Amino acid sequence: MSAANRDQPADSTAAAEPPSTLSADERLRRWRLVLGGEAEGSCGPLVGEVVEIDRALAALYDADGKNGLGQSERRGGRGSSAPRVARWLGDIRKYFPTQVVQVMQRDALERLDLREMLLQPEMLESAHPDVHLVANLIALSDVIPAGTKETARLVVRKVVDELLKKLEEPMRSAVTGALDRSQRNRRPRHSEIDWNRTIRANLRHWQEEYRTVVPQQLIGYGRKSRTPQREVVLCIDQSGSMAESVVYSSIFGAVMASLPAVATKMVVFDTSIVDLTDQLDDPVELLFGVQLGGGTDINGAVGYCQSIIREPRNTILVLISDLYEGGIENDLLRRAAALVESGVQFITLLALSDEGAPAYDRALAAKLAALGVPSFACTPDAFPDLMAAAIRREDVNAWAAGQGLVTTAKGEASL
Repeated sequence: MSAANRDQPADSTAAAEPPSTLSADERLRRWRLVLGGEAEGSCGPLVGEVVEIDRALAALYDADGKNGLGQSERRGGRGSSAPRVARWLGDIRKYFPTQVVQVMQRDALERLDLREMLLQPEMLESAHPDVHLVANLIALSDVIPAGTKETARLVVRKVVDELLKKLEEPMRSAVTGALDRSQRNRRPRHSEIDWNRTIRANLRHWQEEYRTVVPQQLIGYGRKSRTPQREVVLCIDQSGSMAESVVYSSIFGAVMASLPAVATKMVVFDTSIVDLTDQLDDPVELLFGVQLGGGTDINGAVGYCQSIIREPRNTILVLISDLYEGGIENDLLRRAAALVESGVQFITLLALSDEGAPAYDRALAAKLAALGVPSFACTPDAFPDLMAAAIRREDVNAWAAGQGLVTTAKGEASL
């Protein structure tokens, strides 16, 4: 086994120790874990708990898979392999930190094609729930056995609830704050007064004798409207490469849909188009309504979104796609130009995930940017501020630059 396959420390306690303080035996033990069983002759055998750590690593990264999760054993059938994989999932959670567990789970799916680990309840119960696991469950939702589907929903529900705890309040605060400040009120109640703007507007009325400002003009935040102030349309590419973006978009869509001042619509697409707006009240059901994979017809999806926009100058259209168009690109560009001309704030997110800079069609991104449709990747933590900037009708390119994105002369940006 190469060092590249085992570049994570085997145990977190030893990892915290500076290399200069390690004993010779400890150095050999670590090299043995990194290099695998082939190095036992030069590094010596492992003893104690470290043997179990090595087995967990070998089960995943040894080429022949002879230690437990290899292709040869998987051919024996799901029944016999399920307990072994479930034990392996438990072992890696015992010996490795959460971040490493998530990496190893993804590696297992990719290197060993262990999709069976998602198809049986005991395996799902052992797996560490995260966004990637949810994406795999969505992708496999049509083939998960009936007896496992309820467990799959519980896993998805757990991840969704955790993400809502993390993201709901920032999203709610950013959007409602931007809405309250996007409209000004010249006859505010006391609780509605914007004191900073009021003081600035009345500085000429400074009374030296009393050392105070006499506010002849009060400026307040806009009063909350009973009707939606802005429309937001999330248009999401559901091809396999956009799996994480679909999960996060569903969470944010559900949060915005709960705000009376925002009319939120959610559309997912590949070569077909599905309007999931009616399911935004339950992000778990919404996610199971997504079909990850397939081709991509961005033009058709944007055309559908164009047809459901009622107030263009009050609408924010967020296209979440890597822009690898399988439809008619020229028609897409014409639609984009028409939407911008009508007053729609049209933004393209190349990814909504924690994965960093995505692969995307740079040529199409540049063409859209030239039409006034900025294109950049965005992390989930930054998305609430992006929506707040769009609601305030700020320059989104300037916002992107302020977030540390690299913006080209044509207005294109990426992480």
